[in-house]
Amino acid sequence: MIKEAIKYITQLGIDPDERVVDIQDSQGTMRTLVIDNEGNGREVKPFINRADEPLRINTLTGLIGYVKANLERTGMNCFLQVFDEKTVALKGLLDIDGGREKLVIANAIIPDFDYGYYLNAEELIIALQSKFLQTKDRDLILKVIGNVKEENVRNTGDNGYSQAVTIKTGIASADDVIVPNSVTLAPYRTFLEVEQPESNFIFRMKDGPKGTIFEADGGAWRNQAIINVRDYLKEQLEEEIKTGRITIIA
Repeated sequence: MIKEAIKYITQLGIDPDERVVDIQDSQGTMRTLVIDNEGNGREVKPFINRADEPLRINTLTGLIGYVKANLERTGMNCFLQVFDEKTVALKGLLDIDGGREKLVIANAIIPDFDYGYYLNAEELIIALQSKFLQTKDRDLILKVIGNVKEENVRNTGDNGYSQAVTIKTGIASADDVIVPNSVTLAPYRTFLEVEQPESNFIFRMKDGPKGTIFEADGGAWRNQAIINVRDYLKEQLEEEIKTGRITIIA
């Protein structure tokens, strides 16, 4: 006990001729003061063993492994905050000085896609195959843009989104088809361990031929992605949640 007390005083930077007193202010908050021989006092903050920088990882698997290993904060209660669809932070509870330690930050690595930027047919085909999950509407778009016969895209009406293109339907035949709209797609937009949320998009084409997709759900997919991440963490950390070691906030 004496050894721990000496270590604590040393960490506070207190001289041998000074003494430590605890006082309670008018608001009921306990404060620690160091008083010298002349009666002068200064407030000191208690020493807190806190990480200087959080550990940064890129997968939920790594985050879960860290929590289960319980190496650095044995017996300490923490919480997981699902900040957005691609960021989860493991944080400690409030310290005595009002600070909060960040132990781990997980940032998902997701492919970039410029929504609303027109790509030529080959570029769009590659992007849809490499950055989107396979869905019925994705395959329909690939079929249209992969078989376009003419460079011109015709508008069919004045509603602003109905378009028609000529596609190859056989060795020597071609048909006019309406460009599909709206379409339901599932891009890679959150951690790969969880289900990728589907959402509505507007598919447009123009002369070239070129095509693009516009997000059309007002960003509602982000809420679903956060829910998917939260539910996955709850499932994987069920025991830690039951024992109170981990609380998940989303």
